[in-house]
Amino acid sequence: MNLKNISSVYFVGAGGIGMSALIRYFLAKGKLVAGYDRISSDLTVALNQEGAIIHFEDNIQLIPEAFRSSGSTLVVYTPAVPESHQELTWFRNNGFEVMKRAQILGEITKSSEGLCVAGTHGKTTTSSMIAHLLKQSHIDCNAFLGGILKNYNSNLMLSDTSSFTVIEADEFDRSFHWLHPYMAVITSADPDHLDIYGTPEAYRESFEYFTSLIRPDGCLVMKKGIMLTPQLVSGATLYTYSGTDKADFYADHIRIGNGEIYFDFVGPNVRISDIRLGVPVKVNIENGVAAMAIAWLNGVTEKEIKRGMASFQGPERRFDFRLKNSHIVLIDDYAHHPEELKESILSVKALYPNKKLTGVFQPHLYSRTRDFVDEFASSLSLLDELILLDIYPAREDPIPGISSRIIFDKATVPDKKLCNKEQLPDVMASGKYEVVLMLGAGDIDRLVEPVKQILNKWPSE
Repeated sequence: MNLKNISSVYFVGAGGIGMSALIRYFLAKGKLVAGYDRISSDLTVALNQEGAIIHFEDNIQLIPEAFRSSGSTLVVYTPAVPESHQELTWFRNNGFEVMKRAQILGEITKSSEGLCVAGTHGKTTTSSMIAHLLKQSHIDCNAFLGGILKNYNSNLMLSDTSSFTVIEADEFDRSFHWLHPYMAVITSADPDHLDIYGTPEAYRESFEYFTSLIRPDGCLVMKKGIMLTPQLVSGATLYTYSGTDKADFYADHIRIGNGEIYFDFVGPNVRISDIRLGVPVKVNIENGVAAMAIAWLNGVTEKEIKRGMASFQGPERRFDFRLKNSHIVLIDDYAHHPEELKESILSVKALYPNKKLTGVFQPHLYSRTRDFVDEFASSLSLLDELILLDIYPAREDPIPGISSRIIFDKATVPDKKLCNKEQLPDVMASGKYEVVLMLGAGDIDRLVEPVKQILNKWPSE
């Protein structure tokens, strides 16, 4: 199906952050858009207000009439939707073109210069940085992001003039294998989604295959030290980057203090002094180096890079400072993999070395908890205090014997509590905190505002 010829697009799993960017893309192109999601959220409310028609019951009768013609309607679905889904089954049985979200992005990268960012963690922030650096420069770009970028209050950017498209390349279900990158970044390849891949080796092999998709005139910018063997086609260039060690692109003369981070960006034939991080957490040094490398390779000037890094506000739920005053700090972060948790916690501890750090973590998926229980316990033990919530199941059914308790029992934090979501406000109200870091990819974000209200009531000592 030619994307230009369709008149309507139906989304099964419309409320996901990645799907919502495509919904906004097709709305901007003047298409009719409708769809289903399991629950209503702030995002689906916004999409309905923007012109989409989204309902929350898996019911064939709720599919609008304008979306019942197989000749004019494209159906897009997320792999997180079960195969037994009634609406998805109806579309398949009635001859509709049914495509994964990643297939649509693949079609878009065929006709543009795709700048694709992959990695177990770091990809949302890095892709958002790249998009912002290009958007505020003379280069401009289109972008499909995995988070709402606060500078633009959107996860979608469109341009009438730029041929560049920034895409967050999702490894779940091997979705990033549909893409056609001009340039790619790999931020990390720590094993994840073993319910899909089976083994860490298979997970890493999927990243190696991804590198083979990069165009011959393009390049791969890969974090130094990642245990991958890139499979680049002849003509494509490999660059390494690092936030601390020397590489093709790296950070030098790093200064952290008073809630600010400055460093020099160094690359082949370039040094940009005194880069100031708009979101000043340590892990964003390496994310920033990768983003600046892609921007520099595509013609963004030194002045534009320096200005863009300082003005970058970050995506929502990635080191999102929700409260920050002289006596209390509240940060919301999407981290849900053990390595992400480790980087997040160490970054905040570096920023506030003399303050007590309390982490509130909601594990995501029973299978991930089972597969990485020791790693979760190790990362969370870096905290001064741990408040551990129940597992957010997402697409999974419970696994016997797997609960947050298995992490809790292995964590060596001297001060730790186990509670459910309903109990959290009371637990927070009874404690004393300096820096609070809320972590997880489930629905813990809905608890951030209630926690903020509790912490905001405390008087300054």
